Amino acid sequence: MFIQTRTIEVTKGNSDKVIERFSKESPIDQFEGLIDRTVMVNKRAKNHEEVVMMIRWRSQEDWKNWEKSDVHLQGHRNHKGKEKPEYIIGMNVNMYEVHYIKEGN
Repeated sequence: MFIQTRTIEVTKGNSDKVIERFSKESPIDQFEGLIDRTVMVNKRAKNHEEVVMMIRWRSQEDWKNWEKSDVHLQGHRNHKGKEKPEYIIGMNVNMYEVHYIKEGN
């Protein structure tokens, strides 16, 4: 399994805007190898809110196929040159190879 997380820091009171955008149906939802997408929010940060998107893939290869796909690249082209909304403070992306999962009962 391969997991990508995207943590988006936003000004207080604006996490719902990011949650709405990333909770909509997307071409990624039909892409081969996608396990699921999860959108979470942390409103307890001191000076901002955090929206975390977690995307789980069967393998790193499946994720790479998505990254190289025409539909993914076109989505980035469509947003190229557009300014980010003023309520977005910053973003951090991380990738994880899963080595162990212990399932509950």
